[in-house]
Amino acid sequence: MSGFCPSIFSDLLQIHIPSFYLHPPKAKCNTRMRLYVVPSKMFRCYATTESLHVGITSNENQVSPIVTDPDKSQSKHLGDDFEMMLEELFSEIKSMISLGNKSDALDLLEANYEAVKEQMVAGRKNIEEAAILDVIALGYMAIEDFKMVDIIMNMLNEIVHDLSDDEPLLDSILTHMGSMNSALGRFENSMLLYKRALTILEKNHGSNSKSLVMPLLGMSKALGSAGRAIKAIDIYHRTISILESNMGAESKELVVPLNALGNLLIEEGKVKDAENTFTRIVGIYTNLYGKDDDRVAMAMCSLANAKYAEGAIDLYTNALRVMELSENMNLDDIVLEKTRVELAELLHVVGRAKEGRKLLEECLSITKKYKGEEDPSYITHLTNLATSYSRSKNYVESERLLRSTLNIMKKTVGPNDPSTTFPMLQLAVTLYNLKQDEEAERLALKVLHIREKAFGNSSLPVGEALECLISIQKRVGRDDGEILEMLKRNLRIQEREFGDESEQVVETLKKIVFYMEKMEIKDQKYPFQRRLSLLRNKFKQQLQY
Repeated sequence: MSGFCPSIFSDLLQIHIPSFYLHPPKAKCNTRMRLYVVPSKMFRCYATTESLHVGITSNENQVSPIVTDPDKSQSKHLGDDFEMMLEELFSEIKSMISLGNKSDALDLLEANYEAVKEQMVAGRKNIEEAAILDVIALGYMAIEDFKMVDIIMNMLNEIVHDLSDDEPLLDSILTHMGSMNSALGRFENSMLLYKRALTILEKNHGSNSKSLVMPLLGMSKALGSAGRAIKAIDIYHRTISILESNMGAESKELVVPLNALGNLLIEEGKVKDAENTFTRIVGIYTNLYGKDDDRVAMAMCSLANAKYAEGAIDLYTNALRVMELSENMNLDDIVLEKTRVELAELLHVVGRAKEGRKLLEECLSITKKYKGEEDPSYITHLTNLATSYSRSKNYVESERLLRSTLNIMKKTVGPNDPSTTFPMLQLAVTLYNLKQDEEAERLALKVLHIREKAFGNSSLPVGEALECLISIQKRVGRDDGEILEMLKRNLRIQEREFGDESEQVVETLKKIVFYMEKMEIKDQKYPFQRRLSLLRNKFKQQLQY
């Protein structure tokens, strides 16, 4: 869940580990998908094909599709002309999008899509149609029209399924399809496509060729996203080995797979291995660019993130110093801002909250100067600062900052926008700690209603609001039956989001059993009590009774 307000799972609404954020909350819980990066020579030369025309004519605002009538074709084979036209189409689409000409890009994509569709209806389902559809799909990915991407992916699957592996361009098309499937969350499909691309490349170039790197990286990412981390780590190591044997142990091309591997190792709790990986990146960049280069500084931040202890603070501090002195970075650069926030969070973790707040105040001051008080990042830094004061139990100052945040957001996005619920819920927590229960309850109820409408009744944001509301209503003495029903509802959300055996589920089960005993509901209590007992026995080393 994106947003400001940290998760609230303790009955006393005490949060022990601060979480600070760089980006403002979004109205929807979604994942931004990006256009797959295509190398300049993505499509290789093989032969020639029909004449292709790209773009919008200067005299008429009409699109010339890249597929023409095959009866008028003067060429019969794939080759340089076809490759050139594909790259020209892709470049033109990217250029239109980057210049903000989305409507022109859509016109161009739609015209070429319709032309290919007509070819397929007429029975043409060859590599040429697949290659053009591939470029069109990449264009729609850039525009974030995922409905059209889905349609085109189905058409591409229909074509490539029947193509033999010796078709030119097929390995590149399969690699792009794998990337787009991964971006759409279809990891199993993605891995099958990458696997076929690798089979083709290994047959043509050998098992140690650099051409395998792109699909190997894509497959590793898909495996990691699908929860198959062990296999993903193995493939990252294979990728690194291929690059080392082809380009040397100090090649900058190693940084991408090393960085991806390091991040995955952190997610899997293999901190020492991750630390070694990021140390190697620092060494590569230092050898290539010198110790005062901002790339070295960013690598040091990754290493500090792996260490995540007192020793990491020096790395972050040195990295920040290098960035601030770099001629390539402005004072309000997003990377500098991110580094300050991460260092501030680390300082809070090790108990140096005052130093952390100083960095957060610096972020706030810089954003106010360069972007203004209504910029979303200013709101983020206000909320982060409020979180810091809350951790230090200075609830009065936290309340002041959160009310300022909400006043700004009411003017910019409106009082009922879902993004307002993150600082609003945090304000409810703060008021709870100030014993201002009536207002805290009103705010928590408002958050609940807005989130139900925005995210759905069974969403994680709703569960977070329920957790807060339950704690408040328990203290003010609301009806036990209503609280019990909210606990059961929250249990269902937690089971779906965190798993049937998660710590969150255990804590909620304890509360349900408590209220059932209090209300003397013995016939309903037994299944919950038995489940709690089984989980307690399973996790007796981790849980406190």
